Amino acid sequence: MSKEAVDTARITAGNGTTTTPADAGDAGYSKDLKARHVNMIAIGGAIGTGLFLGAGGRLHSAGPALALAYLVCGVFAFFVVRALGELVLYRPSSGSFVSYAREFLGEKGAYVAGWMYFLNWSTTGIADITAIALYTHYWSMFTDIPQWVLALIALAVVLAVNLISVKIFGEMEFWFAIIKVATLVGFMLVGIFLLATQHEVGGTTPGLSVITDNGGFLPHGVMPVVLVMQGVIFAYAALELVGVAAGETAEPEKVVPRAVNSIMWRVGLFYVGSVVLLALLLPGSVYSADQSPFVTVLSKIGVPAAGDVMNLVVLTAAMSSLNSGLYSTGRILRSMAMAGSAPRFTARMNRSQVPYGGILLTCAVCVLGVGLNFLVPAQAFEIVLNVASLGIISTWVIIMVCHLVFVRRAQAGLVRRPHFRLPGSPVTEIATIAFLLACLAMMWNDPEVGRKTLLLIPLIAVMLVGGWYALRRRDTNREPTRPTN
Repeated sequence: MSKEAVDTARITAGNGTTTTPADAGDAGYSKDLKARHVNMIAIGGAIGTGLFLGAGGRLHSAGPALALAYLVCGVFAFFVVRALGELVLYRPSSGSFVSYAREFLGEKGAYVAGWMYFLNWSTTGIADITAIALYTHYWSMFTDIPQWVLALIALAVVLAVNLISVKIFGEMEFWFAIIKVATLVGFMLVGIFLLATQHEVGGTTPGLSVITDNGGFLPHGVMPVVLVMQGVIFAYAALELVGVAAGETAEPEKVVPRAVNSIMWRVGLFYVGSVVLLALLLPGSVYSADQSPFVTVLSKIGVPAAGDVMNLVVLTAAMSSLNSGLYSTGRILRSMAMAGSAPRFTARMNRSQVPYGGILLTCAVCVLGVGLNFLVPAQAFEIVLNVASLGIISTWVIIMVCHLVFVRRAQAGLVRRPHFRLPGSPVTEIATIAFLLACLAMMWNDPEVGRKTLLLIPLIAVMLVGGWYALRRRDTNREPTRPTN
């Protein structure tokens, strides 16, 4: 590690002394992400296939109460991203929460945080390329192309975009988010019009009677709502991208608070608002996991090509997720590699200041997903989706634990909290951690998938321990980056 890299990573505290720990992984990045890119990355992180596709099956099983599940999970997701936003303003870093875990929990904490995040995004990437292949098969011109070929093509395209430059990534995410927001706004305007005019939807007159006449707010009881919580949390995965992107923007102190604060109303408008509209337009039993709920509504009122339009939007959402996953894991792995907690090649950057080593490692796992699409195309999506949920829950818990330690150090006068703060600390962090762990425990009530996913935790723990000792043994003669307090 060069002296220049360490010096670049250090920042000076307000009293003129260098007290904030260095993160050599922050050296060498461009600052090409603009405010509009970060804002749209925040939107894109809050809107994805979890809403466009997943809401259908959840409405069928949980009924209108799904809106409450989205609201509750959205509040805790906001707490997580608000805590991360405060840490970002304290010290912007492309290593994001991994860099903060290194400072507040030590290198082992950073190691666990980084590799669990890698587990999340690498398996999510497999789910994304699987979804892209499935959505592409919707059109007859692609049905003869094997699913694994389409998955490989999608991976190659997004990889190329990520390797060119961070500015291209930002532009791609910007336009992906524009498509998703425009589609949701358009649907909500149609839904409001149908409600206001009492226009029949598939033989049903929209309104509160749709809910009251079909079992009420909880048609199947409380337990189905509890069980969908895990899937709802996964729908919010990628909100933490704001923290990673802040390391490549010129003015994080201006951009990040605006992007973080806007997340709450976006969650209320797009997620809760959309689900409420869907519940008022058609009974929950009409929706299914096999079709986007928006397509279900539009097809019931005879909108031409509704399936084609929404399929294109869902395809866009999956491409956006894959794009974000390669971007974030590349930065996270570089931060870890510079501290000796990831393979050395993941620290490498190309001439465009893109950490291609980490991106290629994530792609390598996704290529295994291409093989999964070849061997078990019908089960590929469900298998990896549940493994990814372990990664995102652990990531969010680590962010909140880091924030707890940060606040305690601030109270001891060791660090200074920015003006942009998580409200209600430490109650907010403790409540969020308890909620996330409860969601993890509730997976045991799902014997088909959830329970099998939880049984993977000991295996993941063994792999993490083995990986730690393998990496540290390799780097016994290499001094990792240490906090300089």
